[in-house]
Amino acid sequence: MARIAIGGLHHETNSFAPQPASFARFLEADAWPPLSRGGDILANTEGANLAIAGFIEAARGRGHTLVPLLWANACPSGPVTEDAFERLAAMLIADLERALPVDALYLDLHGAMVTEHLEDGEGELLARIRRLVPGLPIVCALDLHANVSGAMVAHTDALVAYRTYPHVDLAETGARCLPLLETLLEGGRLVGRHIEGDYLIPLPWQCTEIEPAAALYALLRELEKGDVASLSLCMGFPASDTSACGPSVLAYGRTEAAAARACTELAAALAEAEHAFAGRLWPAEAAVARARSFRGAGPVVLADTQDNPGGGGSSDTTGILIELVRQKAEDAALALMADGEAAAAAHAAGRGSVLHGLALGGRHGPEGVEPFVCDWRVEELGDGKFLATGPMYRGNQVDLGPMALLSPCPAPGVKVLVSTRRLQAADRAIFRHLGIEPAAMRILALKSSVHFRADFAPIASEILVVEAPGHVIVDPCRLPFTRLPSERRCAPRSA
Repeated sequence: MARIAIGGLHHETNSFAPQPASFARFLEADAWPPLSRGGDILANTEGANLAIAGFIEAARGRGHTLVPLLWANACPSGPVTEDAFERLAAMLIADLERALPVDALYLDLHGAMVTEHLEDGEGELLARIRRLVPGLPIVCALDLHANVSGAMVAHTDALVAYRTYPHVDLAETGARCLPLLETLLEGGRLVGRHIEGDYLIPLPWQCTEIEPAAALYALLRELEKGDVASLSLCMGFPASDTSACGPSVLAYGRTEAAAARACTELAAALAEAEHAFAGRLWPAEAAVARARSFRGAGPVVLADTQDNPGGGGSSDTTGILIELVRQKAEDAALALMADGEAAAAAHAAGRGSVLHGLALGGRHGPEGVEPFVCDWRVEELGDGKFLATGPMYRGNQVDLGPMALLSPCPAPGVKVLVSTRRLQAADRAIFRHLGIEPAAMRILALKSSVHFRADFAPIASEILVVEAPGHVIVDPCRLPFTRLPSERRCAPRSA
């Protein structure tokens, strides 16, 4: 059996978001574990829906010896600071150097990391690792939103991406990496092929539960057979300002012909699907009005896609909140409003008290977004620590810092879940922590683009994707790119 080093570094970078990812952001936990080294990786990821957890379980089942290095993640945001990247990269490489000799390396990466000083964070990290271990088999798991660069491909033996958005297959993806590493350890051959797409796909329409992505991933599964050992379709993260930004196809075959054939066919299908990547976007006023009048069996979900913290949003914009209050919505709940000052004020005042003239949210722009000021009743308080139960975050111990449930006195039928730390509203346990059963509400306003669908679609009577102000711009053509190749187009933003 082999001695395999394992580690990971995760950040999805929105080049246009205002909040950078400092080293401190990698130290803290949110829905994922905090920075972990050595044996802490095994303890902190056990049972979680994480690629590294899936790889660990699969490798242990095969009798391999695992040597844990470093694993770290920070909530999507603006670029990673130079200080954070250099410290984390140095720690990971030092841990690997101390672990040598090893037979192979598995890494759990994102694939869309941009730093203050580097366009291609993962490509640079892998180049440094490859200089240390030139002949070592290296296989990496990637996020479905990875912007795959030539450097990432050149410095690894295989890259394997998630196949679901919402990402419910992280652990499964980690497990799928093991057979490729074992092939390399046994002296087998993997021939790689990489084809970049020529257009950017708006984030809400990348969902693999709807067309055209559903059909593309069905084709992927059909093509991954015989001498095609692995096939991946990365949708890309359209808010990363890099020359590799956009979708791509990765194939690894036991023969060059097999890899080329599968990669070319899937890339052709991706090209044909360009104009199908579109859907309806609702203005906040119209979305709230429809949700108030709708009478279905479950809540209407309003997806606040442009303030999605999972895409680098600040999770504190007020566009949908203003409409919910103005229209005096009933049985409505909004999550999550990340405002540590408001949460602290609520805890200081206590349950049942009224916070007079509290300015909530709106502290990070974009232009025109301001805090929402009114009197607020403190309905419930929580410490922000709970177990995630939904398909995506399942098994993770969430830590969002002090939380509060506030209701605006002018519209007491609206409830706002306030947290200290940002987290995409993609798990019903967020609501239950503050005493709300989401299925019993008429309106759920969720700061999320797609991940909410895994846990909330089963209870929703209707889902409306709302275009309210935020830093996760739906239309990539509106972003001020400086590195994007001029020939890369933008798929339709709306139907």
